[in-house]
Amino acid sequence: MRGNRTVRLVATDLDGTLLRADGTISPRTQRTLEQAREMGVEVVLVTARPPRTVCSMASGLGIEGLAICCNGALVYDLERERVSAHSPLEPELARRLIRDLRDRLPGCAFALEMELIYACEPAYRSLSTTSRPEGSLLGDALELCSGPVTKLIVRHPSVAFETLYEVVGRVVGGVATVTHSGAGPVEISALGVHKAHALERSCAELGVARDEVVAFGDMPNDVPMLEWAGIGVAVANAHPDVLAAASLVTCTNEEDGVAAALELLLGIPHPTL
Repeated sequence: MRGNRTVRLVATDLDGTLLRADGTISPRTQRTLEQAREMGVEVVLVTARPPRTVCSMASGLGIEGLAICCNGALVYDLERERVSAHSPLEPELARRLIRDLRDRLPGCAFALEMELIYACEPAYRSLSTTSRPEGSLLGDALELCSGPVTKLIVRHPSVAFETLYEVVGRVVGGVATVTHSGAGPVEISALGVHKAHALERSCAELGVARDEVVAFGDMPNDVPMLEWAGIGVAVANAHPDVLAAASLVTCTNEEDGVAAALELLLGIPHPTL
């Protein structure tokens, strides 16, 4: 496949795709990414995560350039350590959605990413297993929406995830984008904002054509990216919607699926050969 298709950019999700279940990257995967970059291939991390949890990982992998964060709502320049593009929810819309969701789902709790600032309600904090980052804000969601909202995040203490996702989708309707990256919180971004939205814009700035992009993912928030890329690759452990959207399926994230696919696509020798 390398012979009849030029690959200039690799866009990969992190959790469940590039990363193993323990949050680490295997030596084989790290070596393959290094070889890809030595071949002149751009590697872009594309994730629901905010920049604060992406920067150290990118540094450890030697990845510079751009990272697409918060499901495409924010593009971060790793080398210059600054936001290079931001596509947020307007605060008035975010407040409206919070009110509507509280009416339909009493007891729901919210967190917000606001560019580089994290904020959450006390009730959300009690539902989340992750620690609050230094400098984060705590308060009522309506009061926290003092400026553009990169991503609005919803949890509920007793409503099943599938029901939560369905109800949020109905409430938000056609005014914003609803997605998720696994059972847990439901994530809301500005209308039309998703991973493919940011990847397409970033590729245009880099002068990379759509058919020169290979994208990897495992969860529904990866579907637009896999459908947009010239080659969309799902890891074998991916959600059924992702498997259906992919043009290729590789091994699981535990079996170095990203590395295995890149070795095939780029002609990189398997480390045991």
